[in-house]
Amino acid sequence: MLRSTASPRPVPIRLRQRADRILAALSVARPAPRVELRYDTPWQLLVATILSAQCTDRRVNQVTPALFRRYPTPEACMKAERSEFEGLIRSTGFFKSKAKHLIECSRALCERHHGHVPRTMEALSSLPGVGRKTANVVLGNAFRVPSVIVDTHVRRVAGRLGFTRSTDPDRIELDLQCLIPISQWTLGSQQLLLHGRYVCLARKPKCDVCPIFAECPWEGKKRP
Repeated sequence: MLRSTASPRPVPIRLRQRADRILAALSVARPAPRVELRYDTPWQLLVATILSAQCTDRRVNQVTPALFRRYPTPEACMKAERSEFEGLIRSTGFFKSKAKHLIECSRALCERHHGHVPRTMEALSSLPGVGRKTANVVLGNAFRVPSVIVDTHVRRVAGRLGFTRSTDPDRIELDLQCLIPISQWTLGSQQLLLHGRYVCLARKPKCDVCPIFAECPWEGKKRP
């Protein structure tokens, strides 16, 4: 089930046990972690995730209702006027490249997959504008395929917790796959993501309210 080409590293039993305790504590603190992008279909989640690059989920959620009304399907999106499309997504940042990728992605979906979002990493990551992180978001949340999501929050939290020694997203994904039971890949990585988004912040981590403070080996943590 490993989806990275890198070779896995052995996982010490104590690290695996600590990871289990950490995920259990995060489950108590946030019992139902879910992707915060709003969507009704796999296509909408794919679009929203592409738009979320270098942008907050909150901003994307403000943009997508009008976008989905205007372009409800890949077939409609592939025929979009670039300038009109850019206007609808301008506030998400990097709107020119995002518009280009989304229109090209829509065309690829129609030409290769009859307008349907594919259900494999290989097919998804071959689409314009879709990397492993975006593909894992769609696989894990739209299709319930066990997937480890690695974004900037997961990368930071996994490093601070000693779950990985790498800063490379593909390597971090593999390290977490080796550490977390496959049944918890999607849920576990989403827990780490939200913990990084709301508690284990980059500049001013909220150590005083951290539910896993006692399990955290990070030298930079601040005692309550």
